[in-house]
Amino acid sequence: MATMAFTQPKKNLLPLLLFLFCISVIILLILLSETTHSVSQRDATLQLNHNNALPPFTFLIKVLTFNRLHSLSRCLLSLSAADYGLAGNSQRIHLHVYIDHFSLSSPDSKSVGDRLSNAKEILDFVDKFEWRFGEKLVHYRTGNAGLQGQWLEAWWPSSDHEFAFVVEDDLEVSPLYYGFLESVIRNYYYDRSNYDPSVYGASLQRPRFVPGKHGNKLHVDPKTNVFLYQLVGTWGQLLFPKPWKEFRLWYDEHKSKDKKPFLDGMVTNGWYKRLGERIWTPWFIKFIHSRGYFNIYTKFPNERALSVSHRDAGVNYGKTAGPDSQLLNKSTISSDFLKLQPLSNLKWYDYCFSEVVPGRVVKSLNELGTILPSVQREKTVVLVSLFDADKMFIRNLLCHFEKIGTRNHVFIGPSSELFYDLSRRGHPVIDADMFLDKLVKSKSSYSNSAKEAMGNAYVVKKCLELGYSTWVFSSNALLVDKSPLLDRVRSEYDFYIGESSGVLIVQSSPVSQKLWSNELLNSIISSATKNLDFIHLVKELVERKGKMIKTVETMSIAENNNANSVNQSLGDGKPVVYWSPEVDSNVIRTKLEELKLWLIDDDLSCKAVICHSSLR
Repeated sequence: MATMAFTQPKKNLLPLLLFLFCISVIILLILLSETTHSVSQRDATLQLNHNNALPPFTFLIKVLTFNRLHSLSRCLLSLSAADYGLAGNSQRIHLHVYIDHFSLSSPDSKSVGDRLSNAKEILDFVDKFEWRFGEKLVHYRTGNAGLQGQWLEAWWPSSDHEFAFVVEDDLEVSPLYYGFLESVIRNYYYDRSNYDPSVYGASLQRPRFVPGKHGNKLHVDPKTNVFLYQLVGTWGQLLFPKPWKEFRLWYDEHKSKDKKPFLDGMVTNGWYKRLGERIWTPWFIKFIHSRGYFNIYTKFPNERALSVSHRDAGVNYGKTAGPDSQLLNKSTISSDFLKLQPLSNLKWYDYCFSEVVPGRVVKSLNELGTILPSVQREKTVVLVSLFDADKMFIRNLLCHFEKIGTRNHVFIGPSSELFYDLSRRGHPVIDADMFLDKLVKSKSSYSNSAKEAMGNAYVVKKCLELGYSTWVFSSNALLVDKSPLLDRVRSEYDFYIGESSGVLIVQSSPVSQKLWSNELLNSIISSATKNLDFIHLVKELVERKGKMIKTVETMSIAENNNANSVNQSLGDGKPVVYWSPEVDSNVIRTKLEELKLWLIDDDLSCKAVICHSSLR
């Protein structure tokens, strides 16, 4: 009886234990499933999966229309006739039609009754229009928003996986347009190894003009179908979510402060002065200039394109101008046009249609020897130190380089946000820490001034080996005119120094090449531990060798309170101004503004785009 009393409860516990075990397994499987789903979602946001399938994304077609029924019908029919492959089955391609309302105060000859009738015709057509590939949404405004409002209010991305393809109603697209844009999204957005945050989207229109006055002719290698160009293309523009959000916030900030999108030297200035807030492109162009972003463009033979504007009468055209190009179709292009090259292989162009080469970061002496030939102009290299540099003065210096047409500059300094942003924008940079890593022992124990001296010394030596002269500038000096400097350094001297201004010019000559030997280089490196600045070290060592040094005429703006006196000095041919790093940066900025040498705006971007035909 005792045994039976003991075993009976044990048997009753077994079902309970089994039940609890099953519940535990189910909970574990749920947690495992959630974890796997979370990881999968995270990985999907970063890259394509192993079978090269695109992660789920939303493609929104934003059609902007007003009172052109014929144009709208042609546009929608071309969109519905495009090849969407299997994408339409996943309900990810949605059509959003934005119909602007007519203005009751419009001065045109049409009566209100005529305008009401026209609006109803458009609404009836859109209501009946069948869209098989996803959701159709119609937004009929209660007031006249205009072209700017239509564009800017059409989209706020709901996620980083939502893309907008914006078309105005007089546009017609190729049946191949979506296949190309999907390939762009696949290759240049989701492929992390081929992604660049500087790219804000893709335009399908044929590139037609250069907005920078006196810019280069728009010429691309006939074998090149895809390139990058800063200019937005309003005739079929794909927009990436993050840059568009950034622009809208930037626009709100500038608009609320009553700032205007003026950018001197651009054709778009005339557009804005004539049309004002009726158009939106000058705002976006100004934003792109301040950020240094780029747009993907296509270029096909015989003036063909993936989208065509019929340039019907409206805001942009007083009367219909007709199609600007011809639509691309399967019979006019090879089947491999969707096989896009890596982003690093493409050409990049600015508003002047001058080539920009982003991502040039020098990390070794060998890399320096490779990059200098592409930097030099007339066998001269301008080396600018970024050690302890103030961001706004470097930006201002770049605007002066652009103004006087200096393209042969290279920056050297420690790794920083500014450093890599300059590289992203196309300015070659030398990462001083990595550059000195194998050249100098125990470099980490050196001060910034020592690293600056050693880095500059090695760069000058490499320039001389290649037969190039070197102009070395500190971040507290500003080259405002290179012509007088060029005239002065063509004399018999091999070394020119502005000791207070931090300027050194080493001429490429047998004397300087022999003097700047390993012996002199080693002397500079050994003396760097004294924390003396680079210019002072060179002056001391060259004089010790018994060589003559010519003084570069410069002007200190911090020590001279008379703006007229400084302007007179500059007029007399002093091409360099400088200031002591101990002087407050706001004081220096005020001085430069008084002298009209402050060329940047509140975004730290140049107030003007200056194209130089001589640099073509």
